[in-house]
Order: sequence, then structure tokens, then C-alpha cells
Amino acid sequence: MLDVLPFDSVVIPRCSSVRSRMDKVEVLTRMLKSDNTSTILGGQSPGSVINSRKYVPVTAGARGDDQRSLDDAIRAALCGETRAAVVVGSEGSGKTTALRKLVADWAKGECLQNFSYVFNFQFREFGSSADELSLETLIHQGHHQTPPDFTRLVTEKPDGVLFVFDGLDEYKHSLDPSVHSLTSDLTRPASGSSLLASLLHGSLLKGAAFLVATRPTDNVRFLRGARVEVLGFRKPQREAYFNNFFTDSVAANRAFLHMERTLGFYEFCASPRFCWTVCSVYKWLLDSDAKLPETLSQLFADTLVHLIQTLSLNKACSRGLVLALGRVASHCLRGQHPSCPKHAVDAFGLQQFPTSVDSFLREHGEEELSFRSHLMREFVLAVAFFLDASAYEDAEKTLNDHKAGAKMLDLFMSGLSEPAQYRSLEDLLGTFSSGQIKAFKSWFRGRSEKALKDYNRSEHYRCFHLLHQAQNESLVKEILTPPAHPSIFHENLSLQDCAALNFVITCLGEREKLSVSRTTISRETMEILAPSVSLSHTVILSHCCIHKEALPLLASAVSTGVARDLDLSHSSIGDEKLQILCAGLRESKLHSLNLSVCGLTAACCGDLVSVLTSETSQLRNLQMMFNEIGDRGFTKLCEAMHSPNCRLQELQVRDCDLTAASMEAFAGGLGSGETQLRKVDFEGNVIGDSGVQALCKALQQPLCKLRSLRLFDSGLTGACCSDLKEVVMSEHCTLSELELSLNELGQEGALLLCQGLKRPSCPIETLGLTRCGLTPAVFEELASVLKNGTCRIKSLHLAINKVGDQGVKPLWDAVAHPSCLLEELNVEMTKLTDACVEDLCAALRANNTLRFLELRNNSLTDAAVPAIVQVMKEKHNMEELNLKYNNFSEDVFEMLEECHNIRY
Repeated sequence: MLDVLPFDSVVIPRCSSVRSRMDKVEVLTRMLKSDNTSTILGGQSPGSVINSRKYVPVTAGARGDDQRSLDDAIRAALCGETRAAVVVGSEGSGKTTALRKLVADWAKGECLQNFSYVFNFQFREFGSSADELSLETLIHQGHHQTPPDFTRLVTEKPDGVLFVFDGLDEYKHSLDPSVHSLTSDLTRPASGSSLLASLLHGSLLKGAAFLVATRPTDNVRFLRGARVEVLGFRKPQREAYFNNFFTDSVAANRAFLHMERTLGFYEFCASPRFCWTVCSVYKWLLDSDAKLPETLSQLFADTLVHLIQTLSLNKACSRGLVLALGRVASHCLRGQHPSCPKHAVDAFGLQQFPTSVDSFLREHGEEELSFRSHLMREFVLAVAFFLDASAYEDAEKTLNDHKAGAKMLDLFMSGLSEPAQYRSLEDLLGTFSSGQIKAFKSWFRGRSEKALKDYNRSEHYRCFHLLHQAQNESLVKEILTPPAHPSIFHENLSLQDCAALNFVITCLGEREKLSVSRTTISRETMEILAPSVSLSHTVILSHCCIHKEALPLLASAVSTGVARDLDLSHSSIGDEKLQILCAGLRESKLHSLNLSVCGLTAACCGDLVSVLTSETSQLRNLQMMFNEIGDRGFTKLCEAMHSPNCRLQELQVRDCDLTAASMEAFAGGLGSGETQLRKVDFEGNVIGDSGVQALCKALQQPLCKLRSLRLFDSGLTGACCSDLKEVVMSEHCTLSELELSLNELGQEGALLLCQGLKRPSCPIETLGLTRCGLTPAVFEELASVLKNGTCRIKSLHLAINKVGDQGVKPLWDAVAHPSCLLEELNVEMTKLTDACVEDLCAALRANNTLRFLELRNNSLTDAAVPAIVQVMKEKHNMEELNLKYNNFSEDVFEMLEECHNIRY
């Protein structure tokens, strides 16, 4: 029940000193004793791990690059201010081994020599006795080598005592101090639970240090001290473990690479115990020249076959053992019991196999048994489901009955429904029930069809996980028909999600889009997703945390696949990572690259130029919005416009800290005759009137072919309009879109612009003048332009110019004119009232081209609705009239609902 590990640092007689050294030898012998495990499910024994001197430290502490060995993390915590540590980790993550190694290292004099005594407890045994006893008695009952004056020594120097407690999750009592009568007297008898609570809360032997190991449990919240999260084996530790396990380096490498490819995305692969199981099974398969498993179900099928073969049972007994184990598993999972009482085990049929059960079950305390592996517990239940149709009802009821305790049962059932994965078990256990297999597949198809109709991420991905486990390509194509799931978009994906997603996509083949967001893209993630990236025309990885090591793999997948569009927006790539990405994209066939909000500066622009000017460059659209590249970076980027290899047609540099200083360089590129640039968006850059002046000189050059210029919110005034007038009047002008919204052009500037728009061959088709300080005089002049018979304007945005009904009236006359070509008109927030409705309706009746009319945020009331509804019923060419945020009451909602093309 209790290991006492004493070492007295106080000056005592020579015989006691010798005795202490002997005690340390005895401690070391006990810690290093190789209590070899009889089953591959139990993991390598702590003693043999430490004895082998090939101990690979599991990692702990912060995730990411800041990881320490578990040993170091524990020692640091015990030397800290609280001198207490709580080690939390999942099943088989290495907690017990780490604790025993720590004690062994202390006994060897290698660490923690500030402690005179180390006491090692197992929680499941602590307090099992109903008798009351003191801590001193408890220690003496367990060990008889403590000095006669032990109580005095530890009382005088409690800070020289370390208590090590393992397995808090198996403790059946609460550690809440409020439910215990705490004691501070070492000699006073108390219950085991009270003694433990008194120790851990500092009432008993105050000043002593504590180390507690546990799986996640509610009792942790009652403990003080540093939390040490056990991450188990990350990929580097797994690789080292495999290299140590296999004597043949070729076999080690083959086994490791196979495990990472097929299983490395599961969280429990970080468990040292699971790695021991995998290595043991792989070694057996490699020695037998057998095929390594491709799924988790196949791994556990091989494990079960190996375990049963070592028991030398006939087929009937083997089947009976698995069915009995299935009943035990069902009992535990139905009631969420970690263990099963020994007296109840016979009722499940295990009395026929007194020695065989040790391979699967272990003692859990004095009166209970539990499965050595939680995963094997669910796997044997899945096997039992397919072996015995009479004991288990349909798949849905079986899964519902066990869903409280089972996490992998449906995955194992999916895997075992395929012949390739259950055939080896049939050879050993007898025939699987064809009815059960058929029933499961029927349930799975129905569940998947229902899940894919809803946009529920967890349901979609559970379906993908089941398909991945089944490894049946035809089943994937049957369930995920194109109408069922034309594109896949999800976020916050785990490695396991990515593996399932990749399997589904590779089965379906080339697709239009792969969209993943808010996901950490590590090297491991990209290794898994690379085939899917190569098969997708559009790859969206927005709002992702992309690791540097993943970028070469991403670039390679894009370059060798069919990808034409890559969206990395909001992914905070930064200059250093972009440099790596660009190096891999120079040979790509990308048409579009979105780097908006990626934390880029001027330093990245040279790398982008190298991509844009490569001999094989196909890049036509570059989005750089919301990056602080500034004038220096943009000037560098403009160098690409002089290269005959640059095929860039659209450039978005919205809010990139640009000023007039870089417009000369851009203008030079426009007039070079080499650039194919057709559209540029400068929104949110304060380039000012002088910047526009430089642009306008280039726009009048015969070699300039720019068609769209967006200067939304660019710090312009009416002073730039004379230059813009010259541009639109120029015979060389090719602009079809001019966006000038959110600039203070005013009446004078806007009227100048209108003069240019009257040129008979003016190419402008889209004009944006939202919130430009326009007046009724400007609206009247624009109406004149629209009616002149040569105007090509189809889209006109005049919102937030508050000219009122009379100001907008000339526009309604223009809309009614047969020469007007408008298809889209925006007069949102122009102070319209019901007084405009007659002119509005007359204009709509006379017009045959208008498709979109924006009237939001005006002052129309219920009185305007009947006339508007009536005319909209007549106008089949009108696709949308937006009346949102006017002064309508609920009384007219039913009337507005009569028109499908009215938004209100």
C-alpha cells in the first residue's frame, strides 16, 4: 500500500547513516524491479523503462515550441514556492513511470536531495481500511525501517519530507476540506480519507512537499500547487521511442512512418502505453511478414488476434471469451463505470477463463477489475455486436445505450463492418453476423444522409470519421453524392478531422473548393491535407495559424496540383513565412493569391515580385488588403509591372498605408506598355489630390489599359476633379469603373467630373459617388448625363448625399428616359419621403433596364407601400428593391411580402 523511501540528513550515529544508505539501495531495487507486464495492453513496466536507460521524456508545460521534459517540469515545480505539483495526463501518458523514475533518481542521489524522506502512496489503496489510525502508524504498518525517532525528525523538519501520490482518479472520496475533520496531530488516529485530506491541505505535517499524479478528475480543483500537463510523446519522442524499441533501424523507420501516416492524428498516439502496444503489434506483424494495419480498427483487430493466439484457445473458447469481455465492456460503458466488481464478473461468463482474462483486465483496487485499455474495452464490445445478433439490438439502440461512456464505439463498428478488417477475426472467432453488418450499414447510410442535409460541423465530421475508418471508397461516393455536399467548409479542425476530411476528398477526386478556417496548420496537418489541396481548384485557409514548417508542403501541393486560387487571408503569415511560401510558388499555376490581413510589411514585396515575374507565372489577382507595406513596399511591388512575365490583372491594396509618394512609381508601371493590369483598388489609402494627379497622367497614355480605378476614401477633394475630367475626356481612356465614394468632392468638383462624363465615347459604366457632398445641382447634371443618348453608365451609387425629394427628382426623370441604361441605382440615405413615390413609380413603369434599386435608410412610410407594391408586381425585370430601415410598421409587412423581389 505504501512505499517509504527514507534518507536522514540529520546528524545521527554511524549505524543509522549506514542503515539510511541501505534503505536507499532497497528503495532503488524496488523502483527498478522489472515487474514485466504479461500483456501488450499494459504497456512497458516502469521498472523496465528505467532499467533500459532508453527512457524518452514525455513533454509537459506550454504547447508549441516551449516544451520541457516531464522530469524537468516536476522538479521545477517541487523546487518552487509552493513545493507542490499536480501532474495531469490521460491514460498511459507516462505519469506513473515519471513518478517512479523521480523516486529512483532521488534514491541514486541524482535529484531532490533536499528531501530526507520520500513516501510513495497509491490512491486506490489509501484509506481502504475502515480502521482509524495515525499517519505514524500508517507509515509503520507499511514499512519497518524508519528510525525510532522518526516522528520527532519529521516534526522538526517537515520541509525535508516529500509525499508522492499516484492515481488520484481512482480515489473514491472527495478532497474537499469542508467535508473532512482535518487533523494536525501525527499520533492521533483518523480515517484514511481524513488523513489524506489533512496532508494535502497542509493541516497535517505543514511544510511538507507533495506530488500528485492523476487522470483528469474533479478532485484536482481542491489541490494546491503547480499544474503540470502531461502531453505524452509528441512526434520527436515517438520517433525516438520507435528507434529504441526496434533493434533494426530499417524496421524502426518503416514502423514509425506507417504509424504516423495511419494513426498519428489520434490524440492517444501521444500515450507511451499506446506506443508500446503499437510497437509490440507491429513487431509481431513484421516478424510474420504480415501487412501493417491501415486503420485503428485493423490495429485492434491485429492486437486481439495476437492476444488470443498467445492464450492457445480453440475457436469456441476464443469466441466465448470475447463475448464475455463484451458483456463486461457493456456493463462498464452503460453505467460509465471504470471498473466491474469481481463478484459480478462470473455473471458475464468469465469464470470459464480464469487465467485468460489477465491479458485484458487488471485489478482495480482490492475488489474490482477494469480493462487495461479503454480503447480495447470499446473494441471488444464492437466485435461482440457483430458476433452475437441475439445479445445486441440494432446499431442505433446499441450506440445510444452506450453513448454516455463510449467515444470510439461507432468508429470501431464502422471499421468492423468491412470484410478487409474483420476477416482475420472471423478466422479466429467464427463468422460475423451478416444481418448485423447489413443493419449497421443501413443505419450508417441513413444517419449520414440526415447529417449532411444539416450544416452541423460535428455531425459532418463524425460521418467523415466513420467513412475513414471503413476505408471503402465506393461507400464514400455513394453517401457523398455531389448534391449532398458540393463543397466542404469547416473550422477548428483537429488532426483527426483533417485525416477524415482528406480521405473523403481523395475518394471523391478533383473538386471545386477546399475551405478550412480557424485551424492550426502544422507540418503534420499539411502532410495530411496535401492530397486534398492538390485536388482542389480553390484552396481557402483563412483565419488559420500556419506554422513555418507547413509552408513548403503547402506550396508544393499547390504547385503540383490543380489549384488556381489560394486564400490565406487573416492568417498572420508575416514576412518571414511569406518568403518561404513564395520560394515554393514560383513554379505554381496560381491565378489568384489572397494575402489580406497577413501582417505583412515592405520587406515581403521583393519576394512577391519574384513570384509575379517568374517565367511560369500565371498570377492574375493579388489581394494585399490591410497590410502595412507602405510606399516603400508598394514601390518595390510596382517593379513587377515592367516585366513581360508579369500577368497581373487585378491588384487590391486597400488600407496599406500608401500615400502620394508611391503613385509616381505606379503610374510609371501603368504607362510602361508591359503591364496587363486592369483593375486596382486603393481604398483607404490617403493618396490625396497630388497622388491622383500622377495617376491621371498615366491614365491618358495610349499604352495604359486600366479599366477599374477604386479611390474609395482616399483623401480626395474637388481639386482632383479637373484631372479626372481630363482622363474621362481622353480618347485613350479605358476606364469602365471609377469609384470615388467617401471623398469630399463637393458641388464644384462633381460638376467638373460631369462635364467629362458627357463625352460621347466616355467608357465609364460604373460610377461611385457615395457621400461626396453632392448637391441637387449635381444630381440634375448627372440626370442630364444619363439621358444624353451616349452615356454608358449602368451602375450609379449616390448614397448618403442628403438632397431630399426635389434633389433626387431629376434622377427619376432620367430613369424614365428611353436613353437611360441604368441597371443599378443606389440612393440610400438621401432623405426621400412619401412625396417621391409618384415619380419613383412612374420611372419604374417606364424603365426596362433597372434591376437593382437601393432605397434603404430613407423616410418612406406605410402610405408609400401600396403604390410601390403595385408597380413591383408589374416589373418582372426588377430583381431587387431594398426598402430596409424605412419608417414602416408591421401593418404593411404582409403587403410587402407579396413581392418576392422586395427586401424590407
